[in-house]
Amino acid sequence: MSFAKLAEWGEDRRPTVIKVGGTIIGGEHPPVIIAGPCSIEDRDSALALAAALKEAGAQLFRGGVFKPRTSPYSFQGLKEAGLPILAEIRELTGLPVVSEVLAPEQVRIAYDYIDIFQIGSRNMQNFPLLQAVGRLDKPVLLKRGFAATIDEWLLAAEYILAEGNSQVILCERGIRTFEPSTRNTLDISAVPLVKLRSHLPIIVDPSHACGRAELVPPLAKAAIAVRSDGIMVEVHEEPEQALSDGAQSITLKEFRQLVGALRQIEMRRV
Repeated sequence: MSFAKLAEWGEDRRPTVIKVGGTIIGGEHPPVIIAGPCSIEDRDSALALAAALKEAGAQLFRGGVFKPRTSPYSFQGLKEAGLPILAEIRELTGLPVVSEVLAPEQVRIAYDYIDIFQIGSRNMQNFPLLQAVGRLDKPVLLKRGFAATIDEWLLAAEYILAEGNSQVILCERGIRTFEPSTRNTLDISAVPLVKLRSHLPIIVDPSHACGRAELVPPLAKAAIAVRSDGIMVEVHEEPEQALSDGAQSITLKEFRQLVGALRQIEMRRV
């Protein structure tokens, strides 16, 4: 039995709607598109990509500067040095920025640079971190743990809500199964299930769900078809040269095509 009292529907059945910059997430508003590289690699490429993504239809920019990696020898991100780049992207493009923090002490450091604080899958049950972002006055994007049930996910959101921050966005990003063909298995059923249980907006990250660029467009389309409140995809101008997660990053050309297809699905969904 779940005890997610704040995350689940109340008697008024009022959905949570979150506004960041000029973008509205949740309720009956159109699904949002969040896009950007897995990691900010350098200033010039990040600024150029952000400008191109905005022109192509992205409404928010995602880019990691604190990177949790399975191997300690993999690229760990630019860390604090990458934060001013996020701020410059926001200033020059007008796109709000989404980026991950890994520890409570990073929340204070990153506060002025990030518009939506992302809590990654590995940190879904990092309770001190959840409480730290729960004391913010900014939105939090909470990814589902790759072995978490929906109850556990909603209870993780409860930690944030219980601290006073009502601006929580849930993100389905795939769960670990026995299937080795993809990085994870996208639990598309989580979208309608969460909408039955919770007033919080829910988006889908097809990039981390599958780990394969060629599968990102069809999974993104499925996410919009089941009425998710948006998607978050990884885009890189040269995926084969990416310092992290190049295999799941689509190109700018593919992103432009995807945006057009998603808008068509959005117009047809009921």
